[in-house]
Amino acid sequence: MAVLTATNLTKSFGPEVIFSGINLSIPHRARVAIVGPNGIGKTTLLKILANQDSATSGNVQLAKSTQLGYLPQEVGRLGGQSLWAECLDALAGLRSQEARLKGLEARMAATPDDQEVLAQYGRLQQKFELAGGYTYETRIRQVLTGLGFDQSDYHMPLDHLSGGQRTRAWLARLLLAAPDMLILDEPTNHLDIQAVQWLESYLRDWEGAVLIVSHDRYFIDQVVNYIYEMSRYGFETYRGNYTHYLHQREERWNERKQFYESELARMHKELDYIKKNIAGQRVQMAKGKLSRLSREIEAVEKLGFDGIRGKSWARVAHEAGGIDNKPMRVHEAESRLAALHVPDNRLQRLNLKIRAKQRSGNVVLSAENLSIGYPGKPLFEVEELDLRRQECVALIGPNGSGKTTFLRTLLGQIAPLRGELRTGASLKIGYFAQAHEDLRPSNNLIEELDQMGNAMLEKEIRNYLGRFLFRGEDHYKKISVLSGGERGRLALAKLGLLDANFLLLDEPSNHLDIPGQEILQQVLAEFEGTILMVSHDRYLINALATQIWDIDPSARSLNVFKGSYREYLGLEPSLAVEEKPVSSSEDQPAAGEKSSRPQVNKLSKFERQRIETRIHALEDKIIHLEEQMEKLGLILQNPPPEPDAIQQLGEDYAYLELELQQSMAEWEIEHNRLLGEG
Repeated sequence: MAVLTATNLTKSFGPEVIFSGINLSIPHRARVAIVGPNGIGKTTLLKILANQDSATSGNVQLAKSTQLGYLPQEVGRLGGQSLWAECLDALAGLRSQEARLKGLEARMAATPDDQEVLAQYGRLQQKFELAGGYTYETRIRQVLTGLGFDQSDYHMPLDHLSGGQRTRAWLARLLLAAPDMLILDEPTNHLDIQAVQWLESYLRDWEGAVLIVSHDRYFIDQVVNYIYEMSRYGFETYRGNYTHYLHQREERWNERKQFYESELARMHKELDYIKKNIAGQRVQMAKGKLSRLSREIEAVEKLGFDGIRGKSWARVAHEAGGIDNKPMRVHEAESRLAALHVPDNRLQRLNLKIRAKQRSGNVVLSAENLSIGYPGKPLFEVEELDLRRQECVALIGPNGSGKTTFLRTLLGQIAPLRGELRTGASLKIGYFAQAHEDLRPSNNLIEELDQMGNAMLEKEIRNYLGRFLFRGEDHYKKISVLSGGERGRLALAKLGLLDANFLLLDEPSNHLDIPGQEILQQVLAEFEGTILMVSHDRYLINALATQIWDIDPSARSLNVFKGSYREYLGLEPSLAVEEKPVSSSEDQPAAGEKSSRPQVNKLSKFERQRIETRIHALEDKIIHLEEQMEKLGLILQNPPPEPDAIQQLGEDYAYLELELQQSMAEWEIEHNRLLGEG
């Protein structure tokens, strides 16, 4: 059963149509993500569905008694009460039941023989217990801890919180209130990686429906089972997570392209017949074909190939607002048919490969007993680093742990506190700065590339910028007025002119929408050199990284994991092997350097913390499920007389049993990860 249905939604601002004709239906317990480029109307659609804005036309319908919770990107002022009090307000219904129980307890103490009061108390107590009334304060602490709040924050007034903290506080309230449907706009924006992982786990177990807009592809991949794609071509539904969506989208594109091409070929074949026979013996047949072809051309002009596909002619004519039955002249039909083209619904691609003119040596970077930081403020130490040609390292860790400082040390801008970072032979470094501080705000795009000294003519610069999706007047925009995503593309364009064979990338996917992130991933995947990147984009890390360097600020250490991100998380068995250090100054590897002994990798403090938090949540869930099953079992011993009620009780018991089995299996996996760490 759908908890929310939208029919033929259209939104316009004056003459500008943001989107039109959107139809969607969100089932109970569905987890849905809306994806699409910036500016396509995703946030506007969420506001309409959450009743925070109105559609120009169309309607939204919630199922009867459905409660809806909405998280905007930025939460305004929440009032002067404390964070803890705000969370208690989310559980007002439970607290009201708690107060009624206390009132009944007082009455029972005064009149212990009142059977009606005793029965009323028993019914209310059972309802209170099933709703988690005896554990709600524990739930509040779990949610606040999961979203990154310390205990010292609990009694802080909400009007003293930062914007990001207010958003997290409102998210906590929504999760505790447990509405039938959650609508979340960029819920991971103000969360660190541990909080994001906790939220992923929480939403996977969510009892209601969830609708999400997020640029975090890995988060979407972990949480959702439906994807709604918004584009200038329309609104489409895909089944599965983000990775499944990518495969299905490619299949649809290819299948559509085949359909478009076959339809065009058929129409051209019809035109050839008409031209050959319009003045010959088969003139009547040719005229009939011309009449039909004229209608088809007009229908495609109005609705596109997708708009006519698989539909009856009556429906096509209706949706097109009428089709002229008067046939075109042959030359007009030929001209208008020639103007039709096969539409390309694929994302715009950067026609680019970052190429290194010179191959680096095999050893790109190495170090022993290295200490990174500032005089009097060491950030972390690492015993050994070894980075080889064509590898990709993801440097991860909390904000402020020293990731950018490490890059600056590698660039020679800061000296290490101890040890030495050694770079390999024939190395040319290309640096992508997080804040793009190397871009000069007063320059336009042509001036910025011209000042790199590559001796390119203006026409060559304009052609080159076009490969990065900068068109026409974009070339003369001042850098100061560019969006974050446009600055990122320009910085990538500059990187492509450096002929670097070692890329240092500091948050390269910041400010990019999902199509932009896909383009970046494509470009980096085809790079034939070596990459060291600082990134919070776990999907990018998962796609590219061959090593994970994880900074643990509490231990002031950098932990090296040789393997993919999924291996690092323990989601796949590690295939990495330990390599002997290179003692020779030669850049070529010696034969037999690899050992067959598997690499032993320790969990970082943050990963251990995440696993322990998940284990505690699973234990609470298992206890709760067992209690519910026990109560249902007692009811089934003395079942109600109605067959439908008995069937429903049996189905509820089977569902709880399945949930219990899955939760216990997940608990065992997480527990074994802790036991097998060292």
